[in-house]
Amino acid sequence: MTNSNLYLQDIAQERMALRVCAHLSDAADDLPYDLSERLRAARAQALSKRKILVTRTAQSFSSSGDSASLTLGGDYLNVWERLAAILPLLALVMGLITINLLQEQNSSDEIAEIDAALLTDDLPPAAYADQGFAQFIKIHSAPGQ
Repeated sequence: MTNSNLYLQDIAQERMALRVCAHLSDAADDLPYDLSERLRAARAQALSKRKILVTRTAQSFSSSGDSASLTLGGDYLNVWERLAAILPLLALVMGLITINLLQEQNSSDEIAEIDAALLTDDLPPAAYADQGFAQFIKIHSAPGQ
């Protein structure tokens, strides 16, 4: 849609709103006193809530020049709210530290197992470094042997 179509729609909606408002005002004159008083009280209550909402919005959003900022209504976070904000970050850091410690433990356990197997084996550790021994293992571990 073009801007002119949107503008025309806005004008049509505005006219419709004015006609509905006029009909409601005309019908309000014919209402009994107690019903009109209840409507007046409800209108006053709605306007007061609207003023509170506008005030909160004005406190939470401010702009100056080319920048805008969104605040928490000027109220500072209390201790529990700060703790609740920091708690997920703290849990993440603790989880990463735990994962790192477990990985190091598993790695050192695997190395200790290999070392224990080498030291308790019948062959001396120097035999594993010999090229001839590596060739011997390849020949005897081939399928079909």
